[in-house]
Amino acid sequence: MKRRQHWRAGKTAVTVGLVVGLGACATGCGGATAEGASGTTGDTPVTLLKRTADTLRATGTSQATTSMEMATGGTRVTIRGKGVYDYDRQLGKLTIVLPQDPAGASEHRPITELLAPGALFMKNRGAGVPADKWVRVETSTLSDGNLVTGGATDPFAAAELLRGTRSATYVGRTELAGTEVRHYRGTADLAAAARSASAGNRAALASAAQGFATVEVPFDVYLDDQGRIRKLRQRFSFVNDSGKGTVAVASTTLLYGFGTPVDVQLPRAADIYAGRIAENQPTR
Repeated sequence: MKRRQHWRAGKTAVTVGLVVGLGACATGCGGATAEGASGTTGDTPVTLLKRTADTLRATGTSQATTSMEMATGGTRVTIRGKGVYDYDRQLGKLTIVLPQDPAGASEHRPITELLAPGALFMKNRGAGVPADKWVRVETSTLSDGNLVTGGATDPFAAAELLRGTRSATYVGRTELAGTEVRHYRGTADLAAAARSASAGNRAALASAAQGFATVEVPFDVYLDDQGRIRKLRQRFSFVNDSGKGTVAVASTTLLYGFGTPVDVQLPRAADIYAGRIAENQPTR
């Protein structure tokens, strides 16, 4: 039997490795030709969106802001992040801010996350982890492929999910933070995305295809005139622990500051925590 790690709350909340572990807050047809993000015509929305990840790789780097919202049992939780990403190396650094506890306790310390092909590194993870140590998680062992575990969707993984676009429509032009963008709405297939993804994200997306309640991921995406993603909102669905309902998770990624210098250094082996995590530690 294949061994895999998962967080105890992995199918019930965006907070699979974070909020629960820290005790926080409990489409149309793509066949019609549409104006492309480059200002030309001839691409269908589906064809255009499938190559947005390649466009980001060609762009190089950017700044990123993320937010993740979970709604379950009448409770809504929002986790926010901000950082930078190198699309060519598939390396990123985010600072994640968790919400206050329901009782109004003091805010949690921000969590630093390093995103790398096949791995998530977290510092200030809590749950008994020394302050100077990192927790390393293999993303392919997570039932969501780390699309939500870290409280933020890896920006490049989010873009690669669009490789699995099954249907999409061109909604129209609008403005986002002073930039003219084109708005597209559609649905992506996780399994199809995994088959077309880069080597660094292939296993993680395949795991997500098996772990989510459905392989279909509705999305809204806004592209600038260079075909670069400026905003991407994706909606995921988990089956809760009882198996009698689902948990809705909405992940929003904003990309800007393209060309920003990015220097992400992964932790040395000696800086990675090798002990047991007090709560929600990885299990078989």
